[in-house]
Amino acid sequence: MVNPIKSQRATLQTRVMKVSDYDRAGLIGLIKAEFKLDWHGIHGANHWARVLNHGKNIGQIRKADLLVIELFGFLHDSCRFNDGRDPRHGERAAEFAHGIHGDFYQLSPTQLSELCHALRHHSGGEVSTNETIQTCWDADRLDLGRVGIFPSPQFLSQQANLFIDLAYDWSTQAPRKSHVGSR
Repeated sequence: MVNPIKSQRATLQTRVMKVSDYDRAGLIGLIKAEFKLDWHGIHGANHWARVLNHGKNIGQIRKADLLVIELFGFLHDSCRFNDGRDPRHGERAAEFAHGIHGDFYQLSPTQLSELCHALRHHSGGEVSTNETIQTCWDADRLDLGRVGIFPSPQFLSQQANLFIDLAYDWSTQAPRKSHVGSR
C-alpha cells in the first residue's frame, strides 16, 4: 500500500527540484536579446519580477506548479510588440515557449500545456479552476497598479485577494535607483 503522505512529499520535492533545475540565466538572456520594448518599461523586467514574486507567494498557498508559474512570469509579456494594445502577444508568447521547450527547460506534457494556455489567455479576463493557470493570471493581474488600474477581485482567486492592497501599493511605487557604484 502506498503511503499518501510520503507520496505527496515526494511530489513536492520533485517540484522544488524542477524549479531550480533549468537554465534560468540562459532563458533570461534569450528573452532580453529578443525583447522589443524598454527592458525597464511597464512590460519589462521590473513587472516580471513582481509577477514572479506574486506567483510564488500565491502558488505556494494554492499548491500550484511553481516551475510553470516562474516560467510564466518570465515569458508572459516577452513577445509584445508595444506597450499598448497587443492582443496577440499571449499567443506569440505561447508559441515562443513551445518552440524553446527542451532548450532551457524540460516540462511534462501537462506542464507545457498549462504554461501555453496561461500565456495564450492571460490578458483575456478569464478565470480558471486550474490552480496553476489561475495563479499565473492572478500574479499578472496583481501588478495592474503600474498602469493605474486597481485589480478587480472578481478576476482573482481567494488567495490572490489576500495580497491585493499590498500588491497594488508595490506596483505603483517608482523603481529604486541602483546603489552599485555610488557613494
